[in-house]
Amino acid sequence: MNYRMIGFVLGRILLVEAGLMAAPLIVTLLYGESAVAAFLIPIGLLLVLGLALGLRVPKDTTIYAREGLAVVALSWVTMSLFGALPFCLSQAIPSYIDSFFETVSGFTTTGASILSEVESMEHGLLFWRSFTHWVGGMGVLVFVMAVLPMADGRGMHLMRAEVPGPSVGKLSSKLSDTAKTLYAMYLVLTALEVVFLIAGGMPLFDALVNAFGTAGTGGFSHLNRIIGQYGNPYYEIVIGIFLLLFGINFNLYYFLLMRRFREVFRSEELLTYLSIVALATVGIAFNIRSICASLPEAFRQSFFQVATIITTAGFSSADFDLWPSFSKTVLVMLMFFGACAGSTAGGIKIARIVILFKSAARDVQRMIHPHAVATVRFEGKTLDDKTIRGTHLYLSAYLMLFVLSVLLISLEGNDLVTSFTSVAACLNNIGPGLGKVGPMGNFGFYSVPAKLLLSFDMLAGRLDIFPMLVLCAPAVWLKKLRREAR
Repeated sequence: MNYRMIGFVLGRILLVEAGLMAAPLIVTLLYGESAVAAFLIPIGLLLVLGLALGLRVPKDTTIYAREGLAVVALSWVTMSLFGALPFCLSQAIPSYIDSFFETVSGFTTTGASILSEVESMEHGLLFWRSFTHWVGGMGVLVFVMAVLPMADGRGMHLMRAEVPGPSVGKLSSKLSDTAKTLYAMYLVLTALEVVFLIAGGMPLFDALVNAFGTAGTGGFSHLNRIIGQYGNPYYEIVIGIFLLLFGINFNLYYFLLMRRFREVFRSEELLTYLSIVALATVGIAFNIRSICASLPEAFRQSFFQVATIITTAGFSSADFDLWPSFSKTVLVMLMFFGACAGSTAGGIKIARIVILFKSAARDVQRMIHPHAVATVRFEGKTLDDKTIRGTHLYLSAYLMLFVLSVLLISLEGNDLVTSFTSVAACLNNIGPGLGKVGPMGNFGFYSVPAKLLLSFDMLAGRLDIFPMLVLCAPAVWLKKLRREAR
């Protein structure tokens, strides 16, 4: 392990977080609120530690896959540890563990909260709470590579470890240019949503907070009843559409800019994603028709909830925990599906779902015809065995972590629906589940160990599991020390 390079990258991360925290500080000053010190103290700590670690470039700047996984995991944990300080220091969330849970939920774009009431919180803190969604949506390391480009070509290991999906590709020859391109598209889409929301009469602060939650597919809001509190169908439609847009692989937007329309419209993942959304919306709409004022109202509620669940945003405009069993079952299934790879959404990802189904079909074909040459094709290309094995490996790790987490959470003594959907909501970065953690509930009743476990699940889900597993593997860190001891 290249410990000095890991420390250097972490130092850069801390400096970037100090700069990011200046935005909510400005909001606090503009509103004349009291949480100034709650931001200044963490900013000071971040600057001191960041300069100490990231000022001098190490002689050996090599980053291999192992270092990449470790750096990504440590970066997200470190950002969450410092990002929790404003909530704790301001006493908006007195418990540091609760503050940490809330911040992890923000950066991982989960949207799970321990708060039963948010409207009394100061504007600067609410801004920071939602701003973490926007920063974490595209990725912390991707942001760092965009503003502070790595001189070493090994940075691809960092992006590969952070960007969710079965594979990661460059949009340009330079990795820093790829990061800048991704964030430029991300910023433009966010700005467009802000404009559309303001055009509908939403105040600027509200538009920014909701746009941050939409862009990062997070779901935090400054209102207790979230989007449903507005009672405005226009807001639901705009946010629902933009949620679906942010759930699309950003590579496709790049292809649109390059006028490579054929690659966009022939995208197998995109077509599957939109088909699932359409089928789920229609199915739920007819299922909830009897409890809605009209069929158009049923379609509107269905569309918004399908959009927010499949993109793992966690916004809510209605208490879907009161919907019929069929509708709730569909929503739970969408929790696991997630949106497209290379988007800001969580979940297993549509690409992996398609690959798993095609891989299973190929194996069945081989059983029936042992001598047949069977391949798995995706997006018009034949997948190599490495990609397929990686997909199966991810699913195995995902299932083991999910089962273990449900087993441990069940020790809290809650009902099965609450325990199961709590883990599903956190591991898939959804936010609300069912039962006690439904859209009208929160995670505040869980014990400290349970909150730490769910925080781990949120980080693991956002980072495709393996970086967090590497972080917890002593052999990875002690290998070099053992070699030096010999």
